[in-house]
Amino acid sequence: MSKSLKRVIRALEAAGVNTTPVEMSNGARTAQDAADAVGCALDQIAKSIIFRGENTNEAVLFITAGSNQVCSDAASKVAGEPLGKADAGLIRSQTGFAIGGVSPVGHLSPIRAFFDPKLLDFDTVWAAAGTPRHVFSINPAELQLISGAQPIDFTS
Repeated sequence: MSKSLKRVIRALEAAGVNTTPVEMSNGARTAQDAADAVGCALDQIAKSIIFRGENTNEAVLFITAGSNQVCSDAASKVAGEPLGKADAGLIRSQTGFAIGGVSPVGHLSPIRAFFDPKLLDFDTVWAAAGTPRHVFSINPAELQLISGAQPIDFTS
């Protein structure tokens, strides 16, 4: 079991969340792949999108529904600074995750996070569990709470 997956499991357990990550045999390159693998609607996939704050050089997390796209202008406005593309090195060093497996919980250090309200339309959502091959299910209100993400519209 990878260190990243273990860290996510510990974070979920520490928050009192009773869920077991599921391994997808073929991984999930897209939100649709993940939805197909677990048998849910596309918008039940909680994507973790990381941007780089151009003023702070810190990772900023946007947790969004599977079919939604993060609007860069709206995201910059809610983050309070211009945002740029986060490279693999920044993502790995600040979150502890590789691109494709970024979880909304279990980061190496605290992260500013924002939450797509569309996810709250569901009883259950699925999120990356620290690897491109693992996801976990959770109530979206619980995910919003334990991730520390502020619910606000930032999608296009």
